Amino acid sequence: MNVWIAIGITVVGCYAVKLAGLLVPAGALERPTVQKLAALLPVALLAALTAQQTFSTGDALVIDARAAGLAAAAVALLLRAPFLVVVGAAVLVTAGVRALGG
Repeated sequence: MNVWIAIGITVVGCYAVKLAGLLVPAGALERPTVQKLAALLPVALLAALTAQQTFSTGDALVIDARAAGLAAAAVALLLRAPFLVVVGAAVLVTAGVRALGG
């Protein structure tokens, strides 16, 4: 039954956050600082998620094939490769390192 309580609290919390977003006055959203923050926040969240998924396993910090794949993607981005090439490079390098490392 505790799972259903957690689900209910999550539902109410999500609805409250959505409602709070709708209640913000339009004038507050037009400020330059708010617009800059709104543009940069998704990038920061994606970078944090990428770092967390790449360098952690459970509670431990690890450097493994995922880090090599991320490095390959970063190099491809620096070379201004198309998105699919970036993803492909990351996949190939990660798979190669895992194949060589066992």
